[in-house]
Amino acid sequence: MPKAILLNNVDHKDLRIISKRAAKYGDNVMFASTFPAEFRQLQAHYPIVFRKTQDSLTFEALALFGFQADENLFLGPDGWDASYVPLAIERQPFLIGVAGEALTIHVHPDSPRISAKQDEGEAVFLPHGSPTPFLERMNSTLLAIHQGLQSMPAFIAALLELDLLESFVFDIELDNGSQNRLDGFYAINEEKLSALDGNALASLHRAGHLQAIYMVIASLWNFRALIDRKNRAHAG
Repeated sequence: MPKAILLNNVDHKDLRIISKRAAKYGDNVMFASTFPAEFRQLQAHYPIVFRKTQDSLTFEALALFGFQADENLFLGPDGWDASYVPLAIERQPFLIGVAGEALTIHVHPDSPRISAKQDEGEAVFLPHGSPTPFLERMNSTLLAIHQGLQSMPAFIAALLELDLLESFVFDIELDNGSQNRLDGFYAINEEKLSALDGNALASLHRAGHLQAIYMVIASLWNFRALIDRKNRAHAG
């Protein structure tokens, strides 16, 4: 994909963005990155897991939508089948940039969300060049992501310091007898968490990490619902 370009009200005065949710708009993804401040909203719908970053130097948090590449079991004929869409999905095709101390908005010029029709999608700028309410919402979304990701290094460092991350393999047998395996991801080790002493728990609480940890653990109940979605997809 070509490099994202800086959004401006001259070159992009007529830009319109399709906000519908469908595979043809790039929503057929297995997961989306997330951060502790979003865990409360996510845990009601999606399993939250971790994986090593591409450089293998640290970890990132993910909301899972499926069990294999390009599989999003939350996509249906009527769009996204959950009341909360993760911010990393919601912000497409925009992303935030940093120029010195200033934050800027960029856009992917070849995104399938960019409308070729002037009567389709959400306008980004008003006729006189001011941002539309849609763009203001995208700006707030990008800012929330930017601020949320700032907390990730400290959160991951706390998990690693206490050895709370463990790799897991999840074997799934569907109703039709087919076998599926999910691996390469990490979860919170509940046994080690339960064994922490009061000082360690108090430290996690003071840092604001303890609630996020419990949200991650609670989210794993959503694997059952995700398997049900997979079974319905295969039955269909």
